[in-house]
Amino acid sequence: MATDKQLSPQQTQALLGTLKTRFEKNPRRHLDFDWADIQARLEATPNKLWSLHQMEETGGEPDVVGRDDDSGEYLFFDCVAESPKGRRSLCYDRQAWESRKTARPEDNAVDVAADMGVVLLTEAQYRYLQTLGDFDTKTSSWLATSPEVRKLGGAIFGDQRYGRVFIYHNGAESYYAARGFRGVLRV
Repeated sequence: MATDKQLSPQQTQALLGTLKTRFEKNPRRHLDFDWADIQARLEATPNKLWSLHQMEETGGEPDVVGRDDDSGEYLFFDCVAESPKGRRSLCYDRQAWESRKTARPEDNAVDVAADMGVVLLTEAQYRYLQTLGDFDTKTSSWLATSPEVRKLGGAIFGDQRYGRVFIYHNGAESYYAARGFRGVLRV
């Protein structure tokens, strides 16, 4: 059984097996990366494994999609075709959630991501993800929003329609059954 933010040995092995299989099935996402290097880094950081487990358990299907040139960290994005089912019907952040006096959603994307140990994809990261496949063709995903936009009450989200990536804005307090969020984890 897992303890607080730590997986049991059995959960660790099962997750590593799932991640390795996904890594091998999607080589286009991570050309020139070696799974043994990634696994060694994951095994050295149990808290990152816990976060990946949270991504997996909420339907995100995390996979390695890049590496930060400066820090050397591997980047895991949610690579499920549609916005993760376990992370939908959320407004953008705590401020938006508190502003709703009626019909509040269960939670908000920014806090749920933080609880999982991940952050929302940026617009640039989302656009990069879309070069790796077709994502959010029926759903949409909240994206990290600049303080300037957030100060005005809005937040941004993205989706793919008609073979194009669209970035839109909405009131941060809004929530929809087909809108969730995609996270990024640095390992």
